[in-house]
Amino acid sequence: MTITTLSSRQFNQDASRAKKAALAGPVFITDRGRPAHVLLTFDEYKKITGGHTKIADLLALPGVEGLELDLMPRRDLAQAADFS
Repeated sequence: MTITTLSSRQFNQDASRAKKAALAGPVFITDRGRPAHVLLTFDEYKKITGGHTKIADLLALPGVEGLELDLMPRRDLAQAADFS
């Protein structure tokens, strides 16, 4: 695994270089010489987070607003508790 460090300025001027470097390992992006961000491939991100996708992440994806969601009506409605 190769770790690449780029300044914010370098990242802004050559984002494609940063994306290519992320294929080999994490890319640390510094702000005033201090690490501020890390760029990873999506596959590497999934490995780190355990591969579980959160619903909030899915809903934030572009184009999601045009999807239709067919939900089945709930059959297990709440019932009164029996305290006897």
